[in-house]
Amino acid sequence: MAQHESTYQPNTGVERWLDDRLPLPRLMHDQVNAFPTPRNLNYWWTYGGILTFCLAVQIITGVVLAMHYQPSAEMAFDSVEHIMRNVNWGWLMRYTHAVGASMFFVAVYIHFFRGLYYGSYKAPREVLWILGVIILLLMMATAFMGYSLVWGQMSFWAVTVITNLFSSLDSIIPGVGTAIVEWIWGGYSVTGTTLTRLFSLHYLLPFAIAGVVVLHIWALHVPGNNNPTGVSVKQNSDTIPFHPYYTTKDMFALTLFALLFAWFVFYAPNYLGHADNYIEANPLQTPPHIVPEWYFLPYYAILRAIPNKLLGVIAMFGSIAVLFLVPWLDTSRVRSARYRPLYKWFFWLFVITCLVLGYLGAKPPEGAYLTFGRIFTAYYFIHFLIIMPLLGAIETPRATPKSITEDVLDKASKGDGDAGAIAGVSGAPAAPETR
Repeated sequence: MAQHESTYQPNTGVERWLDDRLPLPRLMHDQVNAFPTPRNLNYWWTYGGILTFCLAVQIITGVVLAMHYQPSAEMAFDSVEHIMRNVNWGWLMRYTHAVGASMFFVAVYIHFFRGLYYGSYKAPREVLWILGVIILLLMMATAFMGYSLVWGQMSFWAVTVITNLFSSLDSIIPGVGTAIVEWIWGGYSVTGTTLTRLFSLHYLLPFAIAGVVVLHIWALHVPGNNNPTGVSVKQNSDTIPFHPYYTTKDMFALTLFALLFAWFVFYAPNYLGHADNYIEANPLQTPPHIVPEWYFLPYYAILRAIPNKLLGVIAMFGSIAVLFLVPWLDTSRVRSARYRPLYKWFFWLFVITCLVLGYLGAKPPEGAYLTFGRIFTAYYFIHFLIIMPLLGAIETPRATPKSITEDVLDKASKGDGDAGAIAGVSGAPAAPETR
């Protein structure tokens, strides 16, 4: 991790004894409390802490729910109802876990778009970005498996449709795709055997996510945080200790996020779900319109936009795979979109594209919905494969500040109260008060 002079001082004999043998308190102090952090981070940087909170909530509630859940085709649906009706506070655990999945994806998508806007994927943070994409993939796999455990109509048929996608490999090597599907199912159709396998992996993957999160934080602490200017730390006055300045900021943001979380849990727990999932799975009756959870809808729209099954599957997985290449596709020498006038417009067009794909993914694949799905799918890939490399060559960025301190003091001189308050920390002179 990033090296800086330790300020940890053991205060008791026990602390000194432990510090000589297993200096965990020193590590936590140096890499969390006293870690030098750019002084100009805004509230978009608080989502890292929010995501850690979401992961902890999902693991804790998931472990409790697993104590009462029965992963069999005969008992799965009834065991969920048992949790809701008979287990003490079971309804709260179940709704918190279900809503928590949506809140997790809300936070991770905001975190992802913030990284794209401020260029947090650029050198020397390529590994940090790649680990973030791996976390997103693990989250998607975990959420898909968790959605199947309810064993309602939409869950059952979503599993049937999505796992069947692997059969598209038959068009490359006959029989291989079908063999993979049957191996996943544990038979010739989706049954209780499939459910048991999905439950086992759903329980395991959150701990894998936690492990990758540790690596993600480690990869963050080696080069240090990016910041809204994209300018690297050059002097001591560019940074402030993470605690208490950013811990306070993170707790405030987390409190607001928790209020939104609680509103959904207590007032609209099923708003982000599908009504058909309160109907027990029936292999003999297909729902009129099969849709995944809202956080998968953009990828579902990409899948359906291409008429060929194999090409559709390649495009859907390619929409995630292309994210691994972003650090090298963006050829601009400037990190932050704040100083890139052209890229800023294309970034917001990309955000709109993702939102529209999410809307189209919930609609039937026909008529104008299908046409627009193909248009926005094409732009999704054009943004990464053509626009990002091209803009780096033709765009003329605005001048960036010489240092983070210069940016903070400039904002303070213009009357930014938050910047003015932070300018007086860690030795940086505060700007004169303006009235």
